[in-house]
Amino acid sequence: MKKMGGNGFNNNNDNFDFGGAGLDTGLHEECGVFGIAGMPENPGAGPDADAAVCAYMGLFALQHRGQEACGIAVNDAGVISCRKGQGLLTDIFNEKNLQKLKGASAIGHVRYSTTGDSLAENAQPIAVSHMKGNLAIAHNGNLVNADALREEIELGGGIFHGTGDSEIIAYTIVRERIHSASIEEAVLKAMRRIKGAYSLLAMSPRKLIAARDPNGFRPLSIGMAGGKYIFASETCAIDAVGGAYLRDVEPGEVVVIEDGKLISIDSGLPVKKSFCSFEFIYFSRPDSIIGGIGVDWARREMGRALARENSVPADIVVAVPDSGLSAARGYSEESGLPNVMGLVKNRYIGRTFIQPTQGAREREVRLKLNPLSANVKGKRVVLIDDSIVRGTTSARIVSALREAGAAEVHLRSSAPPFRFPCYFGTDVPDQDALIAVGHTEKELAEMLGADSVGFLSDVSLSRILEGAGCPICKACFTGDYPIERPQSADKNIFQKPIRNL
Repeated sequence: MKKMGGNGFNNNNDNFDFGGAGLDTGLHEECGVFGIAGMPENPGAGPDADAAVCAYMGLFALQHRGQEACGIAVNDAGVISCRKGQGLLTDIFNEKNLQKLKGASAIGHVRYSTTGDSLAENAQPIAVSHMKGNLAIAHNGNLVNADALREEIELGGGIFHGTGDSEIIAYTIVRERIHSASIEEAVLKAMRRIKGAYSLLAMSPRKLIAARDPNGFRPLSIGMAGGKYIFASETCAIDAVGGAYLRDVEPGEVVVIEDGKLISIDSGLPVKKSFCSFEFIYFSRPDSIIGGIGVDWARREMGRALARENSVPADIVVAVPDSGLSAARGYSEESGLPNVMGLVKNRYIGRTFIQPTQGAREREVRLKLNPLSANVKGKRVVLIDDSIVRGTTSARIVSALREAGAAEVHLRSSAPPFRFPCYFGTDVPDQDALIAVGHTEKELAEMLGADSVGFLSDVSLSRILEGAGCPICKACFTGDYPIERPQSADKNIFQKPIRNL
């Protein structure tokens, strides 16, 4: 790869029209990050020795966490090169352009916007040059003081390309780096200024750094493959590159990889562990281990508890694929009812992007899920879904099962009812869009066309996860926020009337 002169930074942005982006009937994924360090300078041992290819493989395993945009930045002897754009990994990367991303280390990102609109400028990693070198960052989470920080930066003459809070983190780190002896010192200082949820990767010419907020809202794991350290939002990405999971980055911890060695630094910030419970309910892949707990195990336990709390006379259990599969298995095991395939999923329909109109949403559900009439006709069905948010998808699925001949449909959620918005990186909408707010379960059943509706209690959710050693955040269910909420809940607060078309 030809090295750039001057500031030693090469940025290649591709803009893609990933049409159809709009409101979802359920919750959106967050983001996923991946980093790898300690790769050989001369990657002649095949594709597994290529940092960019490893990053691509790791991100592919995390694609469920974000489908709006993606990117990879590599470090080649101090030169940081970055390729990113709007779309899936297969839209942005191919064998030819991956071969151009040569380097000893890499970080990558898959994005769904929780702060900042779906714009090319908001794609990550964010790579910048500054008076002490180069820096690339990738971030999963959401800052609660982003508006105050951005206003401070802009009043000081700072300018922004995008509308997300990740650029604010990059700017804050760079500003601290000017007066710091090392990049890790700058990250530590920045952590005292930024507040909220962040699982962060930062790549400098010589180091790869991982940092996690003192609440540990979002996951971040450490692995190793062939002497190379790996950071990933989920352990399934470590598995994808043939690595072994070592441990999680602890809340409030900064981990530095330099010259193949790992150094752990305590930020000194007060720690209050508040891991996002919805990672277990929906976001993470069932083959991942997060917070020291297997996701599939947690979901089966939720299904078991749901059966104990909300049993109903029925003939079969049917899961809403894919995130309801494990909970349905647990419900079946506890209740003794057979777990039957009653809905067939079209694997070519994405999880996130659907049209914003009501009619388009219903058409999307018809394309995405089709009832298997032979299995549900004449049966009393317990329908297991991971959550009920706006209710649009739930109502359509219940209707489809009735049209397929189901005698009864009893809708059960393996999450408690959503009653409060999230400010920490999960796109839970405002209360006026949450169907459970102000309605009883009987009223919800009438609204959704079901014979009954039931939810997992937040008490059982805590018993399962905290009982297994993972303190959780349940603010979207209970309204008990572990830290102060942001001044503005508008995720497009920084939107400006500028478009690069």
